This record gives sequence, C-alpha cells and structure tokens, in this order.
Amino acid sequence: MLDRNTLAPPPLIEVDQIAVIAKAMSHPARIRIIAFLLSKPGCIGGDIVDQVGLAQSTVSEHLRILKEAGIVTGTIDYPRVCYALDPSALAPLRDLIAAVAARPPQADAACCYTPEGCVPKESSI
Repeated sequence: MLDRNTLAPPPLIEVDQIAVIAKAMSHPARIRIIAFLLSKPGCIGGDIVDQVGLAQSTVSEHLRILKEAGIVTGTIDYPRVCYALDPSALAPLRDLIAAVAARPPQADAACCYTPEGCVPKESSI
C-alpha cells in the first residue's frame, strides 16, 4: 500500500501570485485587452477603448487591474499612455499549468488519497 508521506512533494508554486494573476485574467474584457496587446508591440489607450468597445473609464479600471497583477505595463508619453504585455509576469501561472499538463493521468492509480490515507480502489469487473 502506498503511503502519502512517501510521495514526492508537489512543485513549489507561488500560490498568492498565481491567484492574483488568475483573478486579473478572469474577466472577458481583460482577456480582450490582452489579446489586443498581443497583436501590438504597444498601443495607445484610445486604441484599446475602440477595440474592446467599452467606456474609457471601464477600460481604465480593467487596465489598472492588469497592471497591478503585473501582466500589463504602461509608459506615459504625454498626453498618451502606451501599454504593453509583460510575459514574465505570467511565469508562475505558466509553470503551474505546465506541471498539471505534464502529470500522467491518474485514472488507474492504485489508491485514492484521503485525510485518512490511501484508500485502495476497487477493481472494476
């Protein structure tokens, strides 16, 4: 029987940072902003408003959230602000997704882990 304590520890993940990134990306308008920025090396805020189709104040709020998460950077070139993506900000989320994707399927694992330990799966007949 497998013991929970003999398994390798999970990969080190930055849970708080991943949660901030995931929350920032959890709105369709923010995904549209990210997708638009992917198509441009940088852009002026008005272009984002036209592309997303929301009010300037709403787009500004979405950009603020993306900037706080580190996903988007803004450079002031008065009177404009040029926005760009910072791909390195997504590294913790990318690493978590890669770890999950690399894990082999557990469909035929020998047991199911519960707080009480390993509970052997019944064989299917």
